[in-house]
Order: sequence, then structure tokens, then C-alpha cells
Amino acid sequence: MRLASDLTPLLTCATLWLGWSLLVGACANALPLRWLQAEPAGEFSSSAARTSQQAYERWLGIRRWKAWIPDAGDALPGGIRKAILARREPQALRRLIAETRRAELVHWALWPAWLGTALWLPPSGVLFNLLFASLFNLPCLLLQRYNRLRLQRLLQEMEEQGMEEQGMEERSGRPR
Repeated sequence: MRLASDLTPLLTCATLWLGWSLLVGACANALPLRWLQAEPAGEFSSSAARTSQQAYERWLGIRRWKAWIPDAGDALPGGIRKAILARREPQALRRLIAETRRAELVHWALWPAWLGTALWLPPSGVLFNLLFASLFNLPCLLLQRYNRLRLQRLLQEMEEQGMEEQGMEERSGRPR
């Protein structure tokens, strides 16, 4: 009986994390795509993005560890794996950018679950859950932002190139 009572805090924490993850994931999957596609004011500028991307690569070494982060986009019904959207078409890139926003929202919403553990755990257990939440969500948050910067730059370059090509065709009088 002692073993069961010793495991209760651990099982309660596991249930909290699993339940909260499922709830947050289901709610995120239910968000309309148009909410995620809206470009927040001032979110992207090409020169700032280039600088930020370099900071992610240089200071955080994101290129070395990003492959270790799993894509759980399709873990719940209605979810989508980011890998199937990886095409060099503007519409696919816009969708992928929206999905990075969805994933970022999920990880921001998951992180504060550690606060709930203060209801039944001693301070050391709460601290452990804070570390757990940070170690499992911070890398995902950083990766989503890094990927979004890269995708936005690529989309902007594609759109600028498309406008240049369209302008050249209009000047030459040839139809597209």
C-alpha cells in the first residue's frame, strides 16, 4: 500500500500533463485556419528576420538540435504533420506558417500547467515540473519561431520573384 501512495503524486502529475496536453491539442486543432493566417501587425520584416534567424542559428545552435524535436501535429484527429506541407508553393507555405502559429500556441498553453502541481506537491516537486515544462516546451517554441521566420522569408522571396516575372511579362507583352 505504501508503494501506491508513493506513486500518487507521480501518477497525478502524469495525468495532469497528459490530460492538459490532449485538451490543449484538441482546442488548437479546432481553431479556424483563418485565425492563424492573419498576419499580426509588425510580425515580419525581412532584415529583422534575417538577423533573428542568424541569432537562432549562431547563439542557440538550432540547426544542430532541431531534428530531434518530434512533429506531433497529427497526434490528434484533425491535426496535420508539417512535413506534408513542405512544398515550395505559396499556398502551402502560407498554411505551414499558420501551422507554426498553431504549434506555438499549443506550447505556450502547455507550459503553465506546472503551476497546477503546486496544489499537491512540495516545492521541490513543483520545481521539477517547472523544469519539465520548460525543457519540453521551450525548444518547441524556439523551433516554431525559427521555422516561421525561414518560411516567411522564403514566401516573401517567392512573391517578390513572382512580381518581377509578372512585370517583365507585362512589359514584353507576352501573356503568362
